[in-house]
Amino acid sequence: MMKSRIAFLVAMAGPLILPHAAVAHPHMIADAELRVQLTPDGQSIAALHHTWRFDDVSSSMFLVDLDANGDLTLDETELIEAGKIMLDSMAMYNYFQLVTIDGKDTPMNPPKAIGVTYENNLLSVDFEASPKEPLRLAGKVDIGVYDPTFYVALDFLDDEQLQVENLPPACRKTVIRPDPDEAIAQNQQSLTDAFMNDPAGNDMGKIFATRLELNCQTNG
Repeated sequence: MMKSRIAFLVAMAGPLILPHAAVAHPHMIADAELRVQLTPDGQSIAALHHTWRFDDVSSSMFLVDLDANGDLTLDETELIEAGKIMLDSMAMYNYFQLVTIDGKDTPMNPPKAIGVTYENNLLSVDFEASPKEPLRLAGKVDIGVYDPTFYVALDFLDDEQLQVENLPPACRKTVIRPDPDEAIAQNQQSLTDAFMNDPAGNDMGKIFATRLELNCQTNG
């Protein structure tokens, strides 16, 4: 039973986008933070550090499934098991991150581990992912963080929750927050086609995702 809630990653939410492009309501909510770590020379991205803090209702849902000994809290053993389940389950969704350079997807290494904590009745998740190949800050780099199943809403409440450490002067940082109505209007046919072809497995959530955009001058 432990996997039932924490495997929100396994597309258990059923149809996600209706033919008329109405988006399903998320079942879990988390405040998200993204910290982009650069290489020492400041020319490339070394790692993406993610932190998600679930609200009290979502945290209580995790507690129901993870509290194996029934003591109404999550001990170290239960939290380690939760991290292992997440590490395995989230792989099919690339750990809720999409990185592109000038529109081309950039593959990422999976995190080595996912840390899970439970304090003051709130559950938090923390992990780090690195690019498989050198990811130079040249051209336009987009980093989106979202759940493609719409089961979890990852909310960046403030633009400062998307940070880049020591961003070079040649780069400009912009936080993009798509308007849902505009996104639906601009992508209605694509949304409809995605639902008709694969209602539970499409990846159209990216058009609604808050993302960090880095526009950098090419450095030779």
